[in-house]
Order: sequence, then structure tokens, then C-alpha cells
Amino acid sequence: MSRVVVVGAGLGGLAAAARLAAAGHAVTVFERAATPGGKLGVVTRDGFTFDTGPSLLTMPDLLDDLFAATGGPADLPVTPVDPACGYVFADGTRLNLPHAAAAVPAALDAALGTGAGASWSALHERSRRLWDLVGEPVLRRPLTPAALARMSARPADLRAVAPWRTLDGLGGRLLPDPRLRTWLNRYATYSGSDPRRTPAVLAVTAFVEQEFGAWWVPGGLRRIVDALVDRCVALGVTLHPGTAVDEVLVERGRAAGVRAGGREVRADVVVSGVDAQVLHERLLPREVARRARRRLRRIPRSTAGFVLLLGLSGREPGPAHRVWFPRDQHAEFDAIFGREPRPVPDPTVYVHAPDDPALRPDDASEGWFVLVNAPLHDPGRGVDWDAPGLAERYRDRVLGVLAARGADVRDRLRFAEVLTPAELERRTGSPGGAIYGTASHGPRAALRRPANRGPVPGLYLVGGSAHPGGGIPLVLMSAEIVAGLIGPAAGPAAARGTGPGSSAPPRPPAAPARPHPGPSR
Repeated sequence: MSRVVVVGAGLGGLAAAARLAAAGHAVTVFERAATPGGKLGVVTRDGFTFDTGPSLLTMPDLLDDLFAATGGPADLPVTPVDPACGYVFADGTRLNLPHAAAAVPAALDAALGTGAGASWSALHERSRRLWDLVGEPVLRRPLTPAALARMSARPADLRAVAPWRTLDGLGGRLLPDPRLRTWLNRYATYSGSDPRRTPAVLAVTAFVEQEFGAWWVPGGLRRIVDALVDRCVALGVTLHPGTAVDEVLVERGRAAGVRAGGREVRADVVVSGVDAQVLHERLLPREVARRARRRLRRIPRSTAGFVLLLGLSGREPGPAHRVWFPRDQHAEFDAIFGREPRPVPDPTVYVHAPDDPALRPDDASEGWFVLVNAPLHDPGRGVDWDAPGLAERYRDRVLGVLAARGADVRDRLRFAEVLTPAELERRTGSPGGAIYGTASHGPRAALRRPANRGPVPGLYLVGGSAHPGGGIPLVLMSAEIVAGLIGPAAGPAAARGTGPGSSAPPRPPAAPARPHPGPSR
């Protein structure tokens, strides 16, 4: 039995802890917050319950895989979300996108005009090819330059990946309707990125959401964390909430444990579930990983989010997921990623309004989670979200934008709780409140994201800031990859050199029993 310390009890850290404990390791998890969950947070107020992280699940099979690999099924039923999302475009056009991909073309033709469905279908089939290239071969395996090279070794594959083309450019080429181009560009924000700089390969995000559908866990997605904590406890994992890790110990060139709670905790393996920038800048000794720190400093951070949690009187029927687009989407990204970042004057507004009795005090109420893309909290060079009055002024701005777009809820408000990027940074430890770690900008974006192997032997990275990226499914994939790299505590696999600290590659993860969708929002 080897000793493993996991830094951070976010989804990635908990999933890795469960897998490693099931493989025979003695696992200890340290979490600086009082409760586990990381970005899968929850807020309760006056009988309302709000998920403060992801609000859509697109890979329920990955949860099945995780619990099956760690002891058996969990009580986590999932239900389809239909329509998957309701969109309102700047010209007032409304589009309810169905859960089933087969119904999408007709819905597009009805909302946007004849031909919209056909152009979507052309994009969808092109993205199917991309998913075949990147789904299992890249996202569920350790990232290597060789794997990416194989993806574009054949001319047909290279044309499909089109590393020279952006997501915005792909929409301009395949989608004649500007409203449909606006819809596609939104998927860049699933990785906190600017569609004008995001590789076209991220069109797979839209593909998997339509191909495999949108799903919900009754009672809220926070139930995933609760079930995973229960599984970790059942497997003997030791959890230390409210205990920050101050340093990752490195001795004789390899990870040797951590300093946490005023004491040294020795370990054979350290798994870091904190933001990669925090790991490299604050937890590792200065002489370690200088090159990795320099590289991370050059990579732009992802968008942050400005969140409103609205307790509302009355209930109005509508899709659980709703998006109101601005007139100038490019101006939105200029405000976030430009030389002088500022709160977006006319933002895209996303609302999650689940019809779930478990999340509201009574049937004469409903709760809205409202999210707009926002620049990072960066008092020195950008926006200081703690500046007096800014949060309140921008709250009123967002509510006014909703009202102008036909969704005025101001006379229904019981309360409006605000979570700024500064508050997200304090709650999750993500620098600036960046939701997805680094932005996916440029043709080499995948290679620029930190790998799952750390800069010293015995150190591994899991979670949204490491390969393969952010969102519930990708974070679960990262835990699967890390557990495979570390291997079981003893037995034939360890003898083959896949035990802790080994440099031998793991066996590829087993293929899923049914097709896996991609990232969730």
C-alpha cells in the first residue's frame, strides 16, 4: 500500500481519491474550504438552493464508470433536459433547441428559416468526424505531442481538425445565418475563451451537446459531490476539510508529501487538484518548475463569471436553460479580453431556472442562477471587482439588460445575491475567478494546457486547469487519466512499471459502453 496525498477536494480531487483508494492506496485529502466540492458549490438562502458551478450534465456515463470502478452504482438518477436550451437573439428571434439531435434541424428551420437546419446538419456531421479524432484518442488519454500528431497525420484528418481555423471562422464558413454563427460562438465560452481565437476543433462541444443530449440530476448537480464524498469515506479515504496545503514537499528530485495544518505529511505520491497556476507559483519550491511557471504566465486566463442568485416570487414556465444574446457579440469579447478589460456593457446573459421542487421553498417561487461572462478580478491591471459599489451597479445593469430583452423580474425579487469574480476567487482558489483555468486560444491550445504528470516524479495534476480541461466530464476524465498513470498499489501492474512515480505510460482507459458526450456547462 502506498501513501497518496490529494490537494483539494474539488470534483477532480475527489474522483482521483476514490479511484486510487479503490486501487489499494492509502489516500488523504486536504481541502482549504470548510466543505468539499470546489467549483461545484452550493448556496442556500430562505428555502432556495442554488448550484453555483456547472448547471448542465452531458456525460452521465462517466459518472457510471467512476462509481462502477470504485464499488458499485450510486443513487444518482439523471433526467433529460428538453428543450436543452432556449435562445433569444438580438432581433427577438426565439429558438428552443430540442434534447434529441434528430429534432434539431426542424426546430432551426421553424425558428430561423428554411436552410438553417441543413447548415446545422453540415456542421454537425463535420464535428462528428472531429469527435472521432479527439474524443477517446485525446481527451481520455495522457496528452502527448505524438497523440496530437497522429490526429492530423492523414490529410483528411488534418482538414477536419483545421488548426489554422478558429471557431468564429468555421461558423463564418459553414453557417450563413448570423444568428446561427452567434449560437456557435457561445460554445467558446464553455472553455472560457474568445471564439475569434479558439481553435475550430472546439466545435465538438456543440456536437456532443446535441448528439447525446443535456441531462440533470434531480436535487441539483451538487449531489454528485455528496455521492462522491460518501464513496470516498466508504473506501477509507481520510478527508481534512478546512486544512490548507501550504507547500508540496520535494526531496531528491521527487514529490515527498505536503506541509498542511502546520505539519509535514509524508507521501509516495501527491495529486494536485488545485489550479495549476496556484500549484506552480505558490506550493512548489521556487527552484522547481521554473520553465512551467514561465509558460503558465504567458497563457491567458479564461473568462471569469459575474453571478446573480435570484429568489423570485411566482413561477413562469420556460426552458430550464435560457440564453439572451447581445447585438454585438464581438464587443463582448473585446471587453473581456482586450487591452483594457471592463465589465461588459451589453453581455450575453445565461439563466438556469430548473423546475425542481427540491430547490425552492414552495410552488409559488422559483430560483434563477444568472451568469454573464466577465473579466478577471485583477486590481493591478484590470477590473477590481471589490471596488466600492461596482458589484451593486453591475447587478442592476444585468437586471436591466434582462428587462430590455423581455425578461423583467425586478418586481418579483425576494433577493439578489451577488458572486463577483473576486468572490469566486476567494471561494474556489482560482486566480482572478477564472472558471476554466487557462483560455483555449491558438492552434496549440491543447499542448499549452498543463499535462497530468507534474514537473517532478510523483506529482500529478487533476482538475479543470489540467488536461483535458474544465467542465464535469473533462474533470472526471482527468481523474481517470491520473489514476491510470499512478496505477494500483500492488500487483502485476506495479511490476510492469505503472506504479507510483513510474514514467511508463498507462494502458489506455477502457472504451465506454455507450458513446460519451463532451463538456458540460
